[in-house]
Amino acid sequence: MAEEEIFILTDHDGSEREFKELFSFDSKDFNRAYIILEPVSVNDGEDMDVIPFIYDKDADEGMLQPLETDEEYDMVEEVMNTIFNNPKLQ
Repeated sequence: MAEEEIFILTDHDGSEREFKELFSFDSKDFNRAYIILEPVSVNDGEDMDVIPFIYDKDADEGMLQPLETDEEYDMVEEVMNTIFNNPKLQ
């Protein structure tokens, strides 16, 4: 079994947190790949937020980029809702 990649993200306070891939997918409509990350660990009482990014695994820098448009965010949200709400896909 391959070891999962850990992404270290820095929040607005300068704190670093580790995230792992929940799932990724390609969009033909936007001609790019996306990745959904989840925290590696969650403290008691803390919500587990997932974070979507544009994902360019071949980039030397800037592998993760924020979503650019409302249409893009709506599409990613629809994919996430489909996966999270379909027991066959979990």
